[in-house]
Order: sequence, then structure tokens, then C-alpha cells
Amino acid sequence: MSGAVPKPDYDYVAYIDESGDQGLERVKPIDRNGSSEWLVVAGVVIRKENETAALGWVSDIRDKLNSPQLTSIHFRKLRPNWRKETVCKEIANLPLRCFVVCSNKKNMKGHENPFAGKVPSQNWFYCWITRLLLERITRFVAEDSIKRFGTVRRVKLVFSKAGGLSYAQMAAYYEWLRDKNRNDNQFLKDGDLIYETIHSHLLEVRDHKADARLTLPDAVASAFYKACDKHDTGACDITFAKLLAKRMGAMPDTPRGQVSGYGLKLMPGWIRANLDADQKEIFRYYGYPRQWWENRRAPDPSAP
Repeated sequence: MSGAVPKPDYDYVAYIDESGDQGLERVKPIDRNGSSEWLVVAGVVIRKENETAALGWVSDIRDKLNSPQLTSIHFRKLRPNWRKETVCKEIANLPLRCFVVCSNKKNMKGHENPFAGKVPSQNWFYCWITRLLLERITRFVAEDSIKRFGTVRRVKLVFSKAGGLSYAQMAAYYEWLRDKNRNDNQFLKDGDLIYETIHSHLLEVRDHKADARLTLPDAVASAFYKACDKHDTGACDITFAKLLAKRMGAMPDTPRGQVSGYGLKLMPGWIRANLDADQKEIFRYYGYPRQWWENRRAPDPSAP
């Protein structure tokens, strides 16, 4: 008798969304009419037992915005700014962890990835940035699950539907990464995903309107985008991103842990990014130019 293959079990869920765009051919401020200077990708990690409760969290946030006409929350559209502050304050009081990768695309203008033809996805740049995000998310999941269960557990990945992004492309990409890891053929050697925490059958792509929980990473990504962008959203404003401080991923996972390079990752590095003083402010707030790996003593994820 044939039937649907059951999905693997999981103990965490990561909701992932982005702010900015993936365009590289023309990039602001080099090109006046170019694509966004930044692509910001954010992940919000919750425990499985809070998966249903998270719908209530978002409903409660919407109620606090005093806008009965709102059917879904899109952070960048919220006016006046007290509504954005309210969203970030509420997220900061929830049992979750936030991870953010901010890619400044000036150094990527016109870049053609020599490996892109081998990557089984049309969205190679987005896949690459999310890979950096997942390095951090999978490390957190591995270390937290070891503390809770004594073994490494899995995380379900829920991506907000982006232009041209499909489940098949993302699943093929992560299986490709896994195979490269098995063959010790990974191009980026500084870090790697902890593959025991992910599974291609635990990867979903959903429309923002179809899953209110995607409000959470949308708000986180947009808050950091507003903090470092000065060409599409007006002057940089770090107010909202600062409010998320106590829920940012840190190494170690304590109130005094280091966020820079882990919970918040700047690409390229501090010097190569060549940021203006106002764009640097949010990264300095979270500990840059110090990097999380400079003096870390990370626990071994293979043993309790």
C-alpha cells in the first residue's frame, strides 16, 4: 500500500524573510536607479511547542496597533513610527531568537558567481545569503537542543515566498550543499551548516498572507534594513533594531553573549563594506567590529 511519506520530526521552527532585493547588475548608490544597496535576511527561531501559540502572538501584536482594518502586518508600511516600535517591543518579549544577515551589495555590483551555473537554483545570491543565516540558526538549534535533550534535534524552515523562489529550488540547493559537505568540497571554509538539524522534507515556502507568523521575520528584517539603509527608506534609523536586542542570537546564548558576527552578520566584513558613519551605527551598537569567533569557545555540537 502506497501513501504519503511522513515528515521527519522536529523540535524548532525558523521563519525566514528578507528586506531589500537581490539585484546585482546596478546597485545604489553607485547607480542612481539601481537596486537596493542592501539585502537583509532574517530568521526567527521558536520551539515547536510554540508553533500554534505564535499565531496568537501575532494577533496580539496586531491588536496593540489600534488598526482594526489591518488584515496582515507589513512592517515597512506601518505609520506612524510608534506602531513599528510597538511591534519590535512585543517581539522582544517573546520566547524566540532572532538572526540577521545584512549584505551590503556595493562590492557585488555586476558580480557573476563562477559557481552559480552549478547551483541548482535560479536565486543563487539569495541562497548564498540564507546559507550564512542558516549557519547561525543551525548552530543555535544544535546547541540548544543538546542542552534540552542531550542530542541534536531538527528545525523546520519556513521561508516567505520571494520573487521566483520555489520549494523545489531551495530543497535542491540545500541537498546540493549537503552533498558538497559529505565530499569535503565546500567552497566557504569559515563556517558550515550543522546538517543534522535540517532536512529537505522540513522546508516550506509560504505566502506572507497565508501564515501570519511570517510577520515576525518580516519585522526583524525590515527593522535592520531601516537601520542601515539611506537610499530607499530615508535616513538610517536604528530605533527599531535596537529594541530587539534581548532576543538577538548571541554566543554564548546568555544576556552577555556576543551578538556581532553571530546574531547579526555583516557582509562583507567591517572594513570591506566601506559604510558611512550613519550606516555603521547599528553594527557598532551590536558589538562590531569585534567578531563572535575571535575569542569564542563554542561547545562541541556532537556531544552533550
